[in-house]
Amino acid sequence: MKNQLRIIGGEWKRRQLAFASIEGLRPTPDRVRETLFNWLMWDIQNTKVLDLCAGSGALAFEALSRGAAHVVMIEPDRTQAQFLSQNLELLKVTKARAQLKVSTAQQALPTLKEQFDLVFLDPPYALDLWTSLAELADPLIKQDALIYIEADRDLPLLQLPASWQLIKSTKAGTVRAGLYQKK
Repeated sequence: MKNQLRIIGGEWKRRQLAFASIEGLRPTPDRVRETLFNWLMWDIQNTKVLDLCAGSGALAFEALSRGAAHVVMIEPDRTQAQFLSQNLELLKVTKARAQLKVSTAQQALPTLKEQFDLVFLDPPYALDLWTSLAELADPLIKQDALIYIEADRDLPLLQLPASWQLIKSTKAGTVRAGLYQKK
């Protein structure tokens, strides 16, 4: 069984991408994604992006569509990783622009050597991984980089690194989203 998501803007605007039906996998809602990428409009070009919990790939593909230079996607579910891989091929994304790590973020993060300008931290809500993944990812995040967080609870409850300052936030239904900057 597969589902579809639509890219909102950029080079692949309106393209439909398939993703697996997996419990807990929920693409960032279109309205929230549109808000996020309006926030990032002037900051996305030529960035190095880390998508810690890629899932459907909605955020990573949207970033690539809008001019990110390089994206690292981490996805532990092999079935969904196959969909991500197929979507990269469908969109003719080169290996220089996108890397897919089929593992948990906890396993993949210590192996990464590069520094990132933009990080997406949107784990499955039930796993409650915000604090632990933020701590693991923090050394890979450049000074002044942006970090997008999506959660099912108020953002101040997440216990994020003190150097991450909330600069914008929004709410859509049960989804709380925030854009942080590392100071």
